[in-house]
Amino acid sequence: MSTTIKFDNIVKKYDDNVVIPKLSLEIEKGEFFTLLGPSGCGKTTLLRMVAGFNSIEDGEISFNGKVINDIPAHKRNIGMVFQNYAIFPHMTVYENVEYGLKLRKLGKEEMKKRLDDILKVVKIEQYKDRLPDKLSGGQQQRVALARAIVIHPTVLLMDEPLSNLDAKLRVEMRTAIRDIQKKVGITTIYVTHDQEEALAVSDRIAIMNQGVIQQIGTPKEIYTRPVNTFVATFIGHSNLFEGKVTVDNEGTAVVFPGGYKLPMTNLSSRVKDKENVVISVRPEEFVLSKNGKGIKGKVHFSTFLGRYVNYEVELENGQIIEVSQESSDHEHIYNTGDRVTLEVDAKRINVFNELGVESLINGVNKYES
Repeated sequence: MSTTIKFDNIVKKYDDNVVIPKLSLEIEKGEFFTLLGPSGCGKTTLLRMVAGFNSIEDGEISFNGKVINDIPAHKRNIGMVFQNYAIFPHMTVYENVEYGLKLRKLGKEEMKKRLDDILKVVKIEQYKDRLPDKLSGGQQQRVALARAIVIHPTVLLMDEPLSNLDAKLRVEMRTAIRDIQKKVGITTIYVTHDQEEALAVSDRIAIMNQGVIQQIGTPKEIYTRPVNTFVATFIGHSNLFEGKVTVDNEGTAVVFPGGYKLPMTNLSSRVKDKENVVISVRPEEFVLSKNGKGIKGKVHFSTFLGRYVNYEVELENGQIIEVSQESSDHEHIYNTGDRVTLEVDAKRINVFNELGVESLINGVNKYES
């Protein structure tokens, strides 16, 4: 059932407007691959090109080496799950899941086996005789997922499948979807704008912006080593500082506004003394200083969240940054107006060139389509 999906210089246009310019990538067999980006970045357009709902103006999309550009949508053998479920309200759960198999005219014995198997996998066998209006949102989503998978599709496409669920149910269902996908072993392309969702379910993620892939990597790679400031600020939260590099007899360091100097051992050898850079520090990469050395500021706002305390800290230059600390690590929780000094974990932060389009950390390579 697993399929390799290859995009080779594909282009999507609407009249003279190029939405996706020469995009190339390869999705591995059995991979849970997520397209992530802001609204209008091209992720759903790309998904619809795979499904056959959108034309391809140039380039090729292939499944296991077979080009599918000219294959009609209904002959591509693709399973799809949408955000609105699209299940039939007048049919029972069993009848909804059975529908696609009836169209394929399977024998009764084979049909029953597939239906029984998939209902168990998605854990809705006890609801098989219910109508959709007697099901919760999560149960309805499981029905849609079962109906998409039971036909044994070449690939599974999922477009914002959890966006209509409440927050708690979304967390439950993303775990269920990940578990089901791994049990079935089907190559899956998943579209979402929810960063936490993408980090939780994906084998790899492609970050898109204006039709261009910015970075492809595992959730950990993308979060810890973004290739540019767009990725750094889109995935999670990053505080950005305009800084400088110093290269002298003591080694290489970055200097924050206010003069805090931080030695770095993992910067590219291409960096030059006095080079302007953008320094990216996530809230959890700060350490509250005990020796008075670091970035000085004043607590603008504090929020106790149980395990964590989040602070908004106003720096001496007026910039407001976000700092997150585990509450168990600190007996004292700072209040509005308290003065603090912040050090930074040099091994975890990211440094980019002055324009913010290139990482200056060793081993972080920009995605080339």
